[in-house]
Amino acid sequence: MTDSSQRPEPRDGVLDIDIYVPGRSKAKPGIKLHKLSSNESPLGPSPAAVEAYRTAAADIAFYPDGAVTALREAIADVYGLNADRIICGNGSDDVLHLIAQAYLGQGNEAIYTEHGFLIYPIAVRAAGGTPVVATETNHTADVDAILSKVSERTRVVFLANPNNPTGTYLPFDEVRRLQAGLPNNVLLVLDAAYAEYVRRNDYESGIELAATTDNVVMTRTFSKIHGLAGLRLGWGYGPAHVVDVLRRIRGPFNVNGPAMAAGVASLRDRAHIDRAAQHNAAWLPQLSEAIAGLGLKVTPSVGNFLLVHFADPAQAQAADGFLVERGIVARRTDAYGLPAALRISVGTEEANTTLMDALKTFATAQTKAANG
Repeated sequence: MTDSSQRPEPRDGVLDIDIYVPGRSKAKPGIKLHKLSSNESPLGPSPAAVEAYRTAAADIAFYPDGAVTALREAIADVYGLNADRIICGNGSDDVLHLIAQAYLGQGNEAIYTEHGFLIYPIAVRAAGGTPVVATETNHTADVDAILSKVSERTRVVFLANPNNPTGTYLPFDEVRRLQAGLPNNVLLVLDAAYAEYVRRNDYESGIELAATTDNVVMTRTFSKIHGLAGLRLGWGYGPAHVVDVLRRIRGPFNVNGPAMAAGVASLRDRAHIDRAAQHNAAWLPQLSEAIAGLGLKVTPSVGNFLLVHFADPAQAQAADGFLVERGIVARRTDAYGLPAALRISVGTEEANTTLMDALKTFATAQTKAANG
């Protein structure tokens, strides 16, 4: 056995980090795969984005624009923002890690909610900080619970809005109340990865607060509605002083050239984004109602996925196995503290129909077994 004192050892806290495990992407050989485990766009990327990516491949021998100018300017144009206050990264996860690195260290705390995105505690611990969990109410972030966890050690609050994996959200008035209740030296990070899917009048992604306050940053991604998950592209918007800090520690070329080109083209193809949003708006309630009609509880979602609850963890595991046998790959949510649930993305029409048929068959078999 090797003596650990004779080898390099990480600093305290690193080995406490649970490795992030992505959604599965394989079914049984010979069965058509319907991957509903990662909340990817069933419509895929814009054809214009694919073409831009291919064109950019001619220049991959050269370093990309380190300032990510074209992408920041395109984002600013589409959303009416100041390009100088936009930070881009290798996925929004990159921006979240930069925030943690810049504002957290030994003795500092960051708050997130109990069923929040798994990257938050990873980023916090990687920066040397301490993650603090606030309880949720009905699988929804609770402003009072978050504020009750604030201490003199708190430096960051991470809020996924809408939240993954629950699909729930906080109305903008509640987000405002959260920001108003935080000390001025605490940074509120509004992770709006699923903002484009929300169709609620009381929702706002966080642009307004990020534009008008000194302690709010909003992050966004190209991995969901844009269908560019494989390129790892994300961005954040916030106060000039925060963006200045993040630029000082980001990698000098943390956005690659083809990804940048595809992102610009995708932003310009509003018709494709609208089609993706409309597809989700049509299927989300249909799937929710059909699954609830089988006697399964479904958490109301405003994202592009549903959290489906089963009687207990064993039944959830059985359902997961049953679906995989039929080519449907869902997301186990044990790591999120939800062992009796599965998160299931809205897929193509074929995938959604296959899912509903399979769950109906599963529920019928479970009922028969329960009745002897």
